[in-house]
Amino acid sequence: MKVAAVQHDIEWEDPEANFASLGPKVAKAAADGARLVVLAEMYSTGFSMASDRVAEPPDGPSVGFLVEQAAAHGAWVCGTVPVRDPSTAELPVNRFVLAGPDGSVASYDKIHPFSYGGEHEHYAAGSERLTITVEGVRITPFVCYDLRFSDDFWTLAHETDCYVVVANWPAPRRAHWSALLLARAIENQAFVVGVNRVGTGGGIDYQGDSVVIDPFGVEVAGAPEGEEAVLYADIDLDRLEQVRSRYPFLADRR
Repeated sequence: MKVAAVQHDIEWEDPEANFASLGPKVAKAAADGARLVVLAEMYSTGFSMASDRVAEPPDGPSVGFLVEQAAAHGAWVCGTVPVRDPSTAELPVNRFVLAGPDGSVASYDKIHPFSYGGEHEHYAAGSERLTITVEGVRITPFVCYDLRFSDDFWTLAHETDCYVVVANWPAPRRAHWSALLLARAIENQAFVVGVNRVGTGGGIDYQGDSVVIDPFGVEVAGAPEGEEAVLYADIDLDRLEQVRSRYPFLADRR
């Protein structure tokens, strides 16, 4: 399966502007053969803590954009959206939304709000993990700060071929982002697609460092520093099976 990791800037709290800039990028990625197009965390607003202002209903315009793009281009499209969903929590949630070309929608609410940045005061923690099969590839999504909690990845390793991690990960801790993505790929012997934004939002700088890493820890695609770019990579299940068969480390977990 060909994946497109879209490293993009985000206009602060301006969904319509972001729809306008991202629409052509999604269209080109799909035209280039991508079956899964990955956008950044809070792709339409930036990592805003003004959840009372930016949160949308579950069928709001930011979810609608993903659904429309998936249907228009016959591909899977994902990113996270600030969603106000009274059925799941009193506070809004930071929701990973995966829209399918058939109109289907799967979602995962970020389990670990970023307390260091006050996210827990404005967004509720999710409680259910998600693994979903896309084009024959078992995908497990995580969101930004989730990356620091290896047990969540470890628990799902046997069910996962590819972890998708979307983020607004600040430039001062970019080394952590890169190191943790690599660790998650190696320790779980799975592909990892890490998509981070670039630009400045809410007074914070972002350098991107988006990357696709294979199950042996080999970087198969990397983005230029601080620039908008689209990375393409094949999630090769034969490669995954080769690594897991030759190095059967998962079987030794206790």
